[in-house]
Amino acid sequence: MFKTLRRAADRRRHANGDYAWLFHPYTGDEMVVIDTETTGLDTRSAELVSIAAVKVRGDRVLTSESLDLRLARPASLCGDSIRIHGLRGIDLDGGLSVDQALERLIDFVGNRPLVGWHLEYDLAILNRELRPRFGFELPNATIDVAQSYLRRLRRLHPEVESTPRFEKVAALLDVPVMGRHTALGDAVTTALMFLRLDRGASAARLFS
Repeated sequence: MFKTLRRAADRRRHANGDYAWLFHPYTGDEMVVIDTETTGLDTRSAELVSIAAVKVRGDRVLTSESLDLRLARPASLCGDSIRIHGLRGIDLDGGLSVDQALERLIDFVGNRPLVGWHLEYDLAILNRELRPRFGFELPNATIDVAQSYLRRLRRLHPEVESTPRFEKVAALLDVPVMGRHTALGDAVTTALMFLRLDRGASAARLFS
């Protein structure tokens, strides 16, 4: 309820602003799968290292229409996070500022529905950075692939309580894992899993 009220307030506040179009209902046939790599798992303090997004149209993942951004080295970058995403300080030299990265993400995503794996985490990080800079959080409709898979699994096995693992679900769906723990690789893999779950598209027809 609180999120709904806050979104309505954001819509009114930006009704005549540069980003008013973000709050309009989406009427197209595309979705955008997003993923982030960060310096930690605490949504209150983790900083962005990279952001990626890829469009899905019909039963195709449009890898030719993707966004892959590296940000300037954040202060909290450390060995533990580097071991996961593999991005060292030197790899982030010349990276975008948070403001630049968020502006490019907004322009790419538009008001399309967002898809992700444990999407709530990515949105918590992104929205924490968006609100003080742009005065709103992403208002897009959302689909969480992990939750979609778990709901389907529980319909068949109500006793299941465990959280699904990314690699295991990809294997069960016969989807290749594309560059695990890179933002673009995880976004593409998530897009493929979404299509297998949502539309039953065959693996051979998923790419474009």
